[in-house]
Amino acid sequence: MKNIHKEDIQILSRHSNLSEKEINTLLKDNIYSNPEAWQKFLKFFLISLGIGFTVSGIIFFFAYNWAELPKFAKIGVTEVLVIITTGLALLPKFNNTIRNIILTGAAGLVGVLFAVFGQIYQTGANAYDFFLAWTLFITLWVIISDFAPLWLLYVVLINTTLVLYAEQVAKDWNESIIILLLFSLNLAILVGSILLFHYKKLNIPHWFTNIVSLAVVSLSTLGLCLDFTDSHKTLILLLIPLSIITYASGIWYGFKTKNSFYFAIIPLSIVVIICTLLFKTGDHEAMFLLVFFFVVVSITLIIKNLMTLQKKWKNDK
Repeated sequence: MKNIHKEDIQILSRHSNLSEKEINTLLKDNIYSNPEAWQKFLKFFLISLGIGFTVSGIIFFFAYNWAELPKFAKIGVTEVLVIITTGLALLPKFNNTIRNIILTGAAGLVGVLFAVFGQIYQTGANAYDFFLAWTLFITLWVIISDFAPLWLLYVVLINTTLVLYAEQVAKDWNESIIILLLFSLNLAILVGSILLFHYKKLNIPHWFTNIVSLAVVSLSTLGLCLDFTDSHKTLILLLIPLSIITYASGIWYGFKTKNSFYFAIIPLSIVVIICTLLFKTGDHEAMFLLVFFFVVVSITLIIKNLMTLQKKWKNDK
């Protein structure tokens, strides 16, 4: 049985005549980590760490020896490194995971190459078009590899490009517009990844969707708190209904998949927003005391609710 997920076993346990022993066997064989799985994880983790340190070492090498290196050496060395790492990723003797890790390192080196080019010809290494070019030139690798860490790098680059474009080109955009655009962008990525996971059965790890979910909730929280303090009427008219729909959908999806992560970040976001509203109504000492007790009580209730849900879901298994 391949590509079986925890949700599939939960459905089987509720709608089949499998015994508890058979369910536990399925969980051990397909979900729980065994010593071999840990060895595999450590192997890939150390490979990823090595490639990450290698890319970092290359960056520091150029930074330290920048004045002494000629232009040809600066660009030539980086291009050779990109070609070598890309060639290694194409070797059939490596398995797919190792090739994808090497390809992720090559994607990082593409950014180094554009940064070196930008510094030599003074095009700017912190301009939005630098990150835009980096994003465009690794797009094909991201699609072909279908590797979650590379997708995460791609998402970060898209967000960075949008932020820098707003700062350097669209200077008439205020903070509310940027936050709304970032919120909509990351929400679309989150919804797309969830749909692909459930309907196309793509292997999208939960940590990826959790990170994107955290970004969406953080942007929503930041946007609403900014709006309540600075009163951006355009943002509040759009972000409040979008946030309500997003939070309600997140709670529903958390119940459906039995993922407690959504029951932690969404209530925490609501607590922060309510605290902002309380501070908006007044800044006297009594308000600070009220907010303090509100935070203590609300966090206690959130933790109690999480523990209750975890216990309930464990008993349902």
